[in-house]
Amino acid sequence: MKRPSRSFEIVLSAIACAVVALALTLASYVNFLMAAGYLLAVFALMVPLSKDFIWGEVLAFLGGVLLAFFFGALAFFWQLLPFAVFFGLHPLINYLQLRFTKKKPLHALWFLLKALWFDGAMLLMWFTLGGVLGITGAVWYDWVKSYLYLVIFLGGTIFFAVYDVLMFLCQKSVNAIVRRIKR
Repeated sequence: MKRPSRSFEIVLSAIACAVVALALTLASYVNFLMAAGYLLAVFALMVPLSKDFIWGEVLAFLGGVLLAFFFGALAFFWQLLPFAVFFGLHPLINYLQLRFTKKKPLHALWFLLKALWFDGAMLLMWFTLGGVLGITGAVWYDWVKSYLYLVIFLGGTIFFAVYDVLMFLCQKSVNAIVRRIKR
């Protein structure tokens, strides 16, 4: 199969960058669309990876986060922190896992490392953004604070296991859709 041209990589990555910036900017302005904006941005970052454009995905991630930061998240930079620390980099790590790991035990090691990365990112969000988000006055705050590590390492790992499997399936779907583009 013929390798796509460099201009096709640039165009596909630029479109992904624009969608990431738009989704994250919209998510920073409309709080109840935060999860949808994150998911749309993650799906947009999967598009360059479906054509094996690793550097295009990295540049789309960096450009999208920077553009979203300057378009509106400057005042709400903390809303981009979870995406910049974990969610935006996760598709790239999944791609690298699938591409370079062939043996089953190594996939378990990858999962363990990614789960620890996710749990660490959630701890970072808890300690850095807890006061900013206003969760200190919530009814459940004292309970979570007393069992913080159990909640994050047990509940977070279970959530991440489901999220990771779903992201692998979504990457397969994006690959099937983008494969139709004849370039």
